[in-house]
Amino acid sequence: MVEIAADPTHPRYQSLLMRHRLEEAEKKGMLAGSALIAHGRGEAYDYLLGEQTIPSAMSATEQALAHLLAAQHPVISLNGNAVALAGKELLHLADRLGCPVEINIFYRTPERMDALIEHLSELKDAHSYDVEILGAQPDARIPGLEGPRANCVKRGIFDSDVLLVPLEDGDRCEALMAMGKTVLVIDLNPLSRTAQMASVTMVDELSRVVENMNTLMAADELPEFSNEYNNEHTLQDALDHIKNFLTARN
Repeated sequence: MVEIAADPTHPRYQSLLMRHRLEEAEKKGMLAGSALIAHGRGEAYDYLLGEQTIPSAMSATEQALAHLLAAQHPVISLNGNAVALAGKELLHLADRLGCPVEINIFYRTPERMDALIEHLSELKDAHSYDVEILGAQPDARIPGLEGPRANCVKRGIFDSDVLLVPLEDGDRCEALMAMGKTVLVIDLNPLSRTAQMASVTMVDELSRVVENMNTLMAADELPEFSNEYNNEHTLQDALDHIKNFLTARN
């Protein structure tokens, strides 16, 4: 994928880069029409967070990675935006964790699935990642969930005990939690149903979270569970940060 030619010193460079990746992915048929709308909504929240990883989000990231490292069968679930924004970085993380990734999308068509799998396969081969890419042939269904996202792979999402879900939607998060899974979500909106229901919520931008996880994986000491972690406190801290951001500008 050709990267944007904007000056990296531009204050909005990272945002422009993410937008460019989505534009390129849309041209390749990887995204539904609503994908850019969803990204724009997330960008608005990220702006209110100062386009940074706030301390509570970093703590949540460390907790999430500790869950993934301790899991018996971790899986990373990917939708179109996640593949477009951080496909290579997510494959790198999966390679380090020794876990599969599974494509699970709401607006599922054969063409979109082919485009996403082809894109991930090209990244996998280019970087020699040892990662199984699931999703092309679902053979199980998530109980209590209607629509295309209920379809999944048994040895993937269905049998997972810990699931990392970037850019989630609330009804699937609720159904996965009802299955007894530990659900780790990346959601810039601390008020969303997904953020409120998940086991661990990282209120942060997707590419930053994955970069932080990969950095943590390369450290001498890997993160461990914290008995003091409280997801409600994480969400409230994000809301307080947004409130303080707005107050400071009035």
